[in-house]
Amino acid sequence: MITTDILIIGAGPTGLFAVFEAGLLKLKCHIIDALPQVGGQLSELYPKKPIYDIPGFPEVLAGDLVSNLMEQIKQFQPGFTLNENAETIEKLDDGTFIVTTNKGTKHHANAVAIAGGLGSFEPRKPLIEDIAFYEDKGVEYFVKDPELFRNKKIVIAGGGDSALDWSIFLADVAASVTLIHRRNEFRGALDSVEKVQEYKQLEKVKLITPAEVAKLNGAEHLESIEITDDKGARRTIETDYFIPLFGLTPKLGSIANWGLEIEKNAIKVNNALDYQTNIDGIYAIGDVNTYPGKLKLILCGFHEATLMCQSVYQRMNPGKKYVLKYTTVSGVDGFDGTRKEAEKAVVKSIE
Repeated sequence: MITTDILIIGAGPTGLFAVFEAGLLKLKCHIIDALPQVGGQLSELYPKKPIYDIPGFPEVLAGDLVSNLMEQIKQFQPGFTLNENAETIEKLDDGTFIVTTNKGTKHHANAVAIAGGLGSFEPRKPLIEDIAFYEDKGVEYFVKDPELFRNKKIVIAGGGDSALDWSIFLADVAASVTLIHRRNEFRGALDSVEKVQEYKQLEKVKLITPAEVAKLNGAEHLESIEITDDKGARRTIETDYFIPLFGLTPKLGSIANWGLEIEKNAIKVNNALDYQTNIDGIYAIGDVNTYPGKLKLILCGFHEATLMCQSVYQRMNPGKKYVLKYTTVSGVDGFDGTRKEAEKAVVKSIE
């Protein structure tokens, strides 16, 4: 049996950063994730996509952010159980928990932090005949490696941030980019909409609205698509790849059966204090939780992870006083990444 202070379910950015905050408090962490690698959606869906709202990084690739987080937490030597799902949970009489995975691996922890992001997820696929035949033969639901589209003709469909962002990014990679949306209005960020319009004027992106993809053509690999406009007129566009970006369908999986209070496929938490669920000792942080005013941002997940760790420390050390200090406290010449220096720079210095 694996024993730890905080069992974190989900190895995405929020779960990884929680390891750092826990380490500063000398709390040990172990992470479970259903994917075979760490990083969650950042690694699985868009490792080469730039992120712009991480403090201190005007721009950072999603995959590089994961690498930086792993470098940041390696001093605290977290444990990992990858490629396994957290299936069942049992609360013991002493308030601790036993979590068992689908492969029978048992974990004993003082607290459980669910940081599963959107949970398990599947792409929302358009209702186009024979689309399954072209999957991995020209139809891609995610952009994992932009180099796959180098000097290729691509068609993107969608009206949200992903469709807009990838149209902009791939304009400098692909031979041609066509963006199709069934409406004239987009749901994405205004600056992204304006950028796509600018690229349209520069002929870097072909924008076709309102229109929908009606048919896919090609013997062994996708060769062209047929689209229809709002008046029913049909036209054919030659393309090497079709990328429908209509969002994800999230599922909590087995966690939904743990007796947690759930609202619209997200776990309700007490955001006024520590992001604890309706079960004492079980927390939910990051995109998996919900509360009034919730924003699904990595930055918010980092904040929630910090307060969660403080709560777990108090749970494990009832009545113990501490004084707020920073990682730049006097007496620490530099946070050089070693465990010894990290422990000197404890955010909450234990008295």
